[in-house]
Amino acid sequence: MLTGSNPSSSSEDKLFPQKYTLQIKGRLLTLDKPKIMGILNLTPDSFYESSRVNTLGSILSKSRQMISEGADFLDLGGYSTRPGATDISIQEEIDRVAPAIEIIRYEFPHIPLSVDTFRSKVALEAVNAGATLVNDISAGELDPDMLPTIARLGVPYIAMHMKGNPQNMQSLSDYSDICVEILHYFAEKVDLFTKLGIKDVIIDPGFGFAKTTEQNFFLLKNLRSFEIFGLPLLVGISRKSMIYKTLQSSAAEALNGTTALNMVALMQGANLLRVHDVKEAKETINLYEQLYP
Repeated sequence: MLTGSNPSSSSEDKLFPQKYTLQIKGRLLTLDKPKIMGILNLTPDSFYESSRVNTLGSILSKSRQMISEGADFLDLGGYSTRPGATDISIQEEIDRVAPAIEIIRYEFPHIPLSVDTFRSKVALEAVNAGATLVNDISAGELDPDMLPTIARLGVPYIAMHMKGNPQNMQSLSDYSDICVEILHYFAEKVDLFTKLGIKDVIIDPGFGFAKTTEQNFFLLKNLRSFEIFGLPLLVGISRKSMIYKTLQSSAAEALNGTTALNMVALMQGANLLRVHDVKEAKETINLYEQLYP
């Protein structure tokens, strides 16, 4: 069931994202303009085949390309979270992400690196290897040690909304009021983060995670609802099924649709775009800023 309404304003300044800061290894990063997070999938089974990098050479090459095209962050994941993805051991996930983080940190010491994991042990090893953010699809739901670990590490934390896990989430898309339920979810999470001393938090509505195509579009239309928390907002819709199923195409053919919806996300207040295609996302932001200088 979809209910609620889209907050709006006639004032042009409502089209600008709010300004936030992140403390990253003692350096203050200002989110005064939309930023780009480039996706590096260190997996053999991520849903978009061209995003997979499985050798140190290809990892460095892809990192160099994304940074040159304008990536502000790189997000490395060693566990595929596509619907129905195969479960792997914690050690296998660590073995995928830790060496990649080390080599990128050595070659590109100034780029903030995010590890995409819901496991506290992976987060710990990744930060020890040089990661500076943790991106958790479960916001601490899948590992009770995750939030205490983040609090101890003192790194920025991306908390996403999801129900269930990657193996069963697509069967858990029933909501009485999707906006109200997700807002309530984040209200409880933000309160918990504050109590634990987790200071730098980014929220992600979780497009495609336990949500139907219709629900994904409804959330995108109502994205400004999440500004109530006063936290930076990450949007990850790059090449997802909400795009290619709507267009009756494929992930490989979903770049144009991704670009179109990334512009919508920016106009709805997104602060970070998590993308496979950095050049096109950077051009989208440039055009957005030309519209609203």
